[in-house]
Amino acid sequence: MPVQYYIYLALALFSIGIIGVLTRRNTIIVFMCIELMLNAVNLLLVAFSKMHHHAAYLQNKASVVGSEGQLFVFFIMVVAAAEVSVGLAIIVMLYRNTHSVDINFLNRLKN
Repeated sequence: MPVQYYIYLALALFSIGIIGVLTRRNTIIVFMCIELMLNAVNLLLVAFSKMHHHAAYLQNKASVVGSEGQLFVFFIMVVAAAEVSVGLAIIVMLYRNTHSVDINFLNRLKN
């Protein structure tokens, strides 16, 4: 499959994520849109890693070049899991204090 298809899909996913972050006021939906943007970046990293590995494989059959993108994806997923735990804890505390998950109520957490 050509890499352009992956680029178009990642562009669509990232655009949906950006639009969701900019237009929504619900913190859970904004959080999901941020995760969608991270997954779009992960898709591109894996696609380019595969493309780079295929080009190196044609030159040398024993080459392991191109696996770096997959390692980056692994680390991004670990960081995203930590982000989810901290972010959901913040959302739960926001809901406990304000009984709403609206982003505009984040100023109430200062007190």
